[in-house]
Amino acid sequence: MTQTQPGSGPTALRILLGSQLRRLREAKGISREEAGHLIRGSESKISRMELGRVGFKERDVADLLTLYGVEDEEARASVMELVAKANEPGWWHRFNDLLPSWFQAYVGLEEAASRIRTYEVQFIPGLLQTKEYARAVITAGAAGISAHEIARRVDLRMERQRVLDKDRDGPFFWAVIDEAALRRPIGGVDVMRAQIEHLLELMRRPNITIQVIPFDYGGHSAEGGAFSILRFKDPELPDVVYVEQLASALYLDKRDDVDRYSEVMERLCAVSTTPDETVDLLTRIMREI
Repeated sequence: MTQTQPGSGPTALRILLGSQLRRLREAKGISREEAGHLIRGSESKISRMELGRVGFKERDVADLLTLYGVEDEEARASVMELVAKANEPGWWHRFNDLLPSWFQAYVGLEEAASRIRTYEVQFIPGLLQTKEYARAVITAGAAGISAHEIARRVDLRMERQRVLDKDRDGPFFWAVIDEAALRRPIGGVDVMRAQIEHLLELMRRPNITIQVIPFDYGGHSAEGGAFSILRFKDPELPDVVYVEQLASALYLDKRDDVDRYSEVMERLCAVSTTPDETVDLLTRIMREI
């Protein structure tokens, strides 16, 4: 049974547990329908469990382990310990009333990732935003909601950024930003200057790399829009590509999909500014604002 890594979030643990249960089921040649019948559920419930998209009832997991022939007490205890950890609410649980269901999974994966690579077209990536810039972005896209809810959404974004402050087990964050996002006057001149200064400060951190695709490069391989690629410490967890849409998101973990986006990211990095050139460009943009 796989041992959990320090700092693993409950979302990643659910995926890990689900993959273990799937392997045990397949090794016994048992169908999802048969397994679902045993736990008084359905084939779709087993599918959701194996994909890590739902919580796990201890009774269900214990019954499945028996069905799959896992009789060793130590092995069973290891899995049940993972069940308990996977069911613990993440810190973002208190923001669940704000988070759409399709985004909750991303926050959990972001918390557990060891490397996050992101390409952004329209805005500064959320993990790199100042509080004032985040408030301007959220206010512009949140017509009709109260000032209190806007403040909570800003608090959530600032809380997410704490993942980059971890001395150990924090992710390496690599951002490629289109120059358009740096020149779009979100929140006004003062907010944008402070945001660019913040990017320059963040670049001093060893776990953060920022590149920019300059206007003069022209078209490129990621004109389709923003995306992120997340990698995890546990080798049992596949890389995940996250593509956000207007009212939903795609989570891609098939090898072909991940490889395609990884190739695009590599090409973006190759044509973007080097870190030293990024500093020069950010400094020039700040003077021109």
